[in-house]
Amino acid sequence: MAKPRLDLKDSGEPVADSLPLEQPLPASSEPVEPAIDPASPERFVNRELSWLAFNRRVLEEAQNSRHPLLERLRFLSISASNLDEFYMVRVAGLKGMVAAGVATLSDDGLTPAQQIARVEQMAGELIADQQTEWASLRKMLREVGVAVLDPEELSETDRLWLDREFREGIFPVLTPLALDPSHPFPFIPNLGFTLALRLSRKKDGKAINALLPVPSQLQRFVRLPGEGTRFVATRFWARACSASSATATSKWKKRPRISCCCSRRCSSAGAAAL
Repeated sequence: MAKPRLDLKDSGEPVADSLPLEQPLPASSEPVEPAIDPASPERFVNRELSWLAFNRRVLEEAQNSRHPLLERLRFLSISASNLDEFYMVRVAGLKGMVAAGVATLSDDGLTPAQQIARVEQMAGELIADQQTEWASLRKMLREVGVAVLDPEELSETDRLWLDREFREGIFPVLTPLALDPSHPFPFIPNLGFTLALRLSRKKDGKAINALLPVPSQLQRFVRLPGEGTRFVATRFWARACSASSATATSKWKKRPRISCCCSRRCSSAGAAAL
């Protein structure tokens, strides 16, 4: 049975009378003060800090558990590459202004030096959160069969295979660059991977500082043979390789022994083998 329709014209009551009327706001005798002075630079958002806030949102996508695991890893890598470009362009520009003695205020009232200080604080927190998220994703990747190994986890078979790969693919292209007052500081390219080393000269034990550029054509991670999906970082190859690489290659016998000055965190590729 069809429901009866309500005819508003036949109800005999005006429609407007059935609706609540808005009450007028009470008149204020005092003007409302704005939260921010219209003439204050605080009404602007700093361009560099705003960009870091955007990259924070990219990192939050990596922290979103609703995304697939590899997508989260991709978002993490995007946030890292974004930060590289930010330092190459934005921070480099600010440091150039500081070096030139420019003290012009930005729209939000900060000098270049003040902007760098705030960027360093905000970027430091972002980098720490990136490392925390990488540790979390690395653990979850291992649970599904994709492992990024530390040197201590390598088997003897892995070490022998890496030793051969190191001698054939990495050792021939490594060239340490000595640092001394008589030569200008070597050029380090953007996005390059360069290790800081401390050398010990064999004949007198004198300490020498050096840089070891890792060629860009080398992969940052190498997949290990065998069962499962296992990777090891290129910078760990030297730790996995035996020190016999140096004694087996006559052209390196007269070169100084190298130890990494960046301690365990750097674990320089080639340091143990040169």
